[in-house]
Amino acid sequence: IKSGIPGLDELIGGGFIKNSVILLSGQTGSGKTIFACRYLLEGLRNGENCLYVTLEESPEDIIGDVSNFSWGKEFEKYFNEKKLTIKYFQPTDIKDLSSQVINLISKTNSTRFVLDNLSVLMMGWKESSLEIGKVRVEVFNFIKNLKKLNVTSIIITEIPEERSRAISRFGFEEFIADAVIILNYLEFGTGSSVRSLLIRKMRRTKHATDIFPFEIGEDGIKISAKTL
Repeated sequence: IKSGIPGLDELIGGGFIKNSVILLSGQTGSGKTIFACRYLLEGLRNGENCLYVTLEESPEDIIGDVSNFSWGKEFEKYFNEKKLTIKYFQPTDIKDLSSQVINLISKTNSTRFVLDNLSVLMMGWKESSLEIGKVRVEVFNFIKNLKKLNVTSIIITEIPEERSRAISRFGFEEFIADAVIILNYLEFGTGSSVRSLLIRKMRRTKHATDIFPFEIGEDGIKISAKTL
């Protein structure tokens, strides 16, 4: 499945594995929403129906987030034509989310799906070992149900600013997903900054393991072939 991200497919053997679940992890401002929208746009251009479920922003906010890119109007056009469904949910728990998402994937006949973001839903749970164990089971069941459908999914999760070396917020999401892509955003005291991408895991794929810088320009994310 072509990612739509310039420079990425060459690093992952040509694209994502069909029907897989990709965890997209990063700190605030690292480019997660742009990455996810560009992934959906690639599918839309190929005649696929796509679904974006947001637990934070409204559909109008998501459209606005990408409006300044060269493909922003095109993305909005697909939304207006109902080939792209953007749905805001306030689920009570992961079971509720799973039920609504699976019904909506089937209803819209979507083959690409994005959830933005898993951290928002899970932050309502107590972070005791018992509760985290319960959440892990629920997330595993959600991912298992996704993989029964003809859909390739990106699930976004947030890395807390104070835990820059972490891969995800709760520390188990990366073990459940088929692939893990980490976006980093580093700021320096000089006022400069650098964004980078690391493919931490991608099952059934011979992928690059280095850290690759990327830029966000008028066309969105573009990954450099040069490593950091």
